[in-house]
Amino acid sequence: MLEAIVQTSLEVEIIQSPVPTPKKGEVLIRVICSGCNPKDWKAVVYTDTAMNSGDDIAGIVESVGPDVSAFKKGDRVAAFHPMGTSGGSYAEFAIAPAVTTFHLPAKVSFEEASTVPLPALTAVVGLYHSLGLPPPWAPTTTVTPLLIYGASTTVGAYAIKLASRSNLHPIIAVAGAGRGLVEGIIDPSKGDVIVDHREGHDAMVKKIRQALSDQGNLSIAHALDCVSGHGGAATFVLHEKDYNKPSKTLRTSITFAGYLHTGPFPVKPEQGINYIPDGRGQDFAFVYSNYLSKGLEDGWLKTHPYKVVPGGLNGLPGVMKSLRDNTVSAFRYVIRIEDTKVN
Repeated sequence: MLEAIVQTSLEVEIIQSPVPTPKKGEVLIRVICSGCNPKDWKAVVYTDTAMNSGDDIAGIVESVGPDVSAFKKGDRVAAFHPMGTSGGSYAEFAIAPAVTTFHLPAKVSFEEASTVPLPALTAVVGLYHSLGLPPPWAPTTTVTPLLIYGASTTVGAYAIKLASRSNLHPIIAVAGAGRGLVEGIIDPSKGDVIVDHREGHDAMVKKIRQALSDQGNLSIAHALDCVSGHGGAATFVLHEKDYNKPSKTLRTSITFAGYLHTGPFPVKPEQGINYIPDGRGQDFAFVYSNYLSKGLEDGWLKTHPYKVVPGGLNGLPGVMKSLRDNTVSAFRYVIRIEDTKVN
């Protein structure tokens, strides 16, 4: 099979590799489309290790390993591949655990589906595992402000959609160039507002306080990927930052989607993380992966805007560099594997 290996220079080598064999609890998927995430370049550069770093799969089940009964050859699926392991999504075939694989409704294209698994499950881990907020099937009846920093990112946008399903309002959505996307997914009638971070720190703080005052002098106790006020809990998507400052007044945690496969993220105490939630990650993954499938079928969970990369896997070097340079806003790059050309 064709497989793309991202180099530490962010150039890409396309090689011929054996088709992987699914092990117990795994699914082999013929990849139609792969989503591209910022972590895909970081996984290579930060570890100084060339690899197939793709983790978002949309495709058709080719075969299943032992003890897999929920999927069969020919099923249309999307899946989250375990980060840093072989069998990634930048290839003609990829491996995913059954617990992070879910069925695709016929109305959802493979391109659309490839924007869902890792970002949506990261939002799920942040909201419902790290922050312990009410699940979307039992929406809260209590006013619960939530601050989401990076609201137009794929993770941020899915977090807004899930938070709305949990009736978490008002949502204080911090965005910049992608605020147009955010305007279409918040609910101003419930007090949701957008705060533009490009106006500077002081202006941002003032607008957040004003938004809370307008809703009855509320305070924020929960924040995703940001720092909020005094007291409460904040969870962070970026693992490489220093969070000692917010840890002085907040319960701080790392939102690690890999929890769904391998358990809690091993953090260093000197990083400023003071809370490591425990739990059965694979059980959590099974429940929420199936819930995402239902959300897509029911229509309340909308996929993220995307752009198809010309040339399939051949276009990965430009994508990796754009993600590194932080020039991607309010959309995801999607790779169609069949568009790959081999010399």
